[in-house]
Amino acid sequence: MSWHVPEEDLRAYVRGELAAPALWSADAHLTSCARCRGGLAEAGDPAVLDAGWERLDAELDAPRAGLLERLLVRIGVAGHTARLLAATPVLRGSWLGAVVLVLLLSVGAGHAVRGGEFPTLFLALAPLLPLAGVALSYGPALDPTYEMTVVAPTHGFRLLMIRTVAVLAVVLGLNGLATLALPAYGLRGLAWLLPALALTATGLALTPRLGPVLAPSLVGGAWVGLLLTADALRTGADVPLAPFTVAGQGVAAGVAALAAGLLFLLRDRFDLFQGRAV
Repeated sequence: MSWHVPEEDLRAYVRGELAAPALWSADAHLTSCARCRGGLAEAGDPAVLDAGWERLDAELDAPRAGLLERLLVRIGVAGHTARLLAATPVLRGSWLGAVVLVLLLSVGAGHAVRGGEFPTLFLALAPLLPLAGVALSYGPALDPTYEMTVVAPTHGFRLLMIRTVAVLAVVLGLNGLATLALPAYGLRGLAWLLPALALTATGLALTPRLGPVLAPSLVGGAWVGLLLTADALRTGADVPLAPFTVAGQGVAAGVAALAAGLLFLLRDRFDLFQGRAV
């Protein structure tokens, strides 16, 4: 080989100052010339070279963002928040598939109801789905990423709210789509919304005291017990259950507001709760 990269060009190449077309010639030549590659290594700073290899290793070892995380970042969500949301267990396919299946079955039951009756099964199950989703998103027993979130520099209450908003947006959106599949009931098909907010807020407010499993379990059990009692007391199949009447909706709104206020007052206890869980 009759031509080699001059020493001055090698030093400029190392500093990133070599301009075209000499840069193009050096790139092409270095791939096939061991002598010039050796000269390039001598011209470079070993500390800078080692730092470059470390950055490359770190980049190769860094976890690749999933589709959900990339989509969240694209719409303006901060990178660390997007990662917390993407790690939420209930935003994965298995949970969402189960929610869709439950809603399809309840909507099918609603279409099978005789004229004049309420889609009771749908209205009973729809409020439980966001409660269960939020419960599965937080706590050492159910969240596989809980230990990582505990050591993250994030307030426990903020993490809970981030995931709660995400779960509510997804589950309430699916519930809303299911409601559209029951057009014959009109606004009566939305009677699940206020109970859903009331159950979720109450479960969250009780979590620092009872834990992320017991609190929503008790709230869900109380809801089922309330529905069974209301069903035993109603006078006919065409009469809505008490929680789905105007008075019942007002009570649900009041419970949701009170639970939300209590949750705000107890927000600092979630950090204490995290410390006990660890």
